[in-house]
Amino acid sequence: MSKIWTPEVTEEEKVADRRQFLKVAGTSGFTVAALAAAGSSLYSPAAVAQTRQEEEARQKAAKYTMTIASAYQLGASRSYPIMQLDFKENIQNATRGQVYVRLAPAGQLGAGGALVKKVQEGTIQAAQHSLANFAPFAPEVDMINLPYFCGANQKFVNLVTSDAWKAQVHPKIEERGFKALFYIVIDPRVVAIRKGGDSVTLPEDLKGIKFRVPGSKMLQQYYRMVGANPTPVAWGETPSAIKQGVADALDPATGALYVFGFKDILSHVTFTRAVPDSQVYSCNLEWFNSLPKDVQEGIEFASEITSAQNLAKVPAARAYAMAELAKAGVQFKSLTDDQLAVWEKTGGYKLDAWKPFRDELASPEVFSKLEQATNTQSRYYVHDA
Repeated sequence: MSKIWTPEVTEEEKVADRRQFLKVAGTSGFTVAALAAAGSSLYSPAAVAQTRQEEEARQKAAKYTMTIASAYQLGASRSYPIMQLDFKENIQNATRGQVYVRLAPAGQLGAGGALVKKVQEGTIQAAQHSLANFAPFAPEVDMINLPYFCGANQKFVNLVTSDAWKAQVHPKIEERGFKALFYIVIDPRVVAIRKGGDSVTLPEDLKGIKFRVPGSKMLQQYYRMVGANPTPVAWGETPSAIKQGVADALDPATGALYVFGFKDILSHVTFTRAVPDSQVYSCNLEWFNSLPKDVQEGIEFASEITSAQNLAKVPAARAYAMAELAKAGVQFKSLTDDQLAVWEKTGGYKLDAWKPFRDELASPEVFSKLEQATNTQSRYYVHDA
């Protein structure tokens, strides 16, 4: 995986931070070390000591320990709001200290499908992962990758917070051993072009473009339908593929483009709102069901709180990522409703080409209910790109 964003510091500061991290980790465990490292040299020794004492007291008083793993560093949250520290704090508070949360960020316990599998097997209690990595284990969630089904942020939130989603999709997720705690909004996927390439406005501008895609058959079909040449490339190899011209374009959300270090190799970004770039916090269902009812309710309430906090952070995170990318010369383009309509008409989920996917994911009756949910305003608001 590409290097995740970290603050720019001198080599001497890096060495000092590593020594401090190892010192804290050796005496108080990884969670305290991670909390201290999140502030890096901004934390004084006294602040680190206080954090250590508080964490030790909370851990000692708790009846249950919940490990939450992620592939992302804590510092990524400025432009990629995945809410690790917020979720930890909210769970501990909402369960009245009965649950102590041990964070395992930065791929300490794995990444991608391997992390999903650990949750399913109960090796760890919970983890945060992309819906793209979650879908092979819970295929029904792949519905979100249908182009223009729920690509806009608000449509995605409308869907995953709806009664229809909870009634039709969550039981399928639970059949596979997971409990979906809440969904993270990052932003819709974009069309990002490497340096030297031209700006993209309409599908015809993608003709012949080698477009990096993940393993998703849906995304491969979509970019083929809008005129690009889908080029599957593993995520860890994508930066070098873009640099070397193996691929000319890619589609993560703006925040991901910044976090994973693409700012110096891109020229243009277009907001097409076709597919969400979203995440989920999942929990091992057997472990969750083994908890007392009041603890379960505390975790669910903490999930709701953290979800609302995530939605509030989306526009600021996007603005930060765009500002940093713009400093490197990246230009941005938002499309008019008429231009977006051309993209949807060319590759949208209502076209006959998508019928096999729709039928595989849900019955016509269920799909209709979920489609209606995407267009029904949720009680939660989120800003759209």
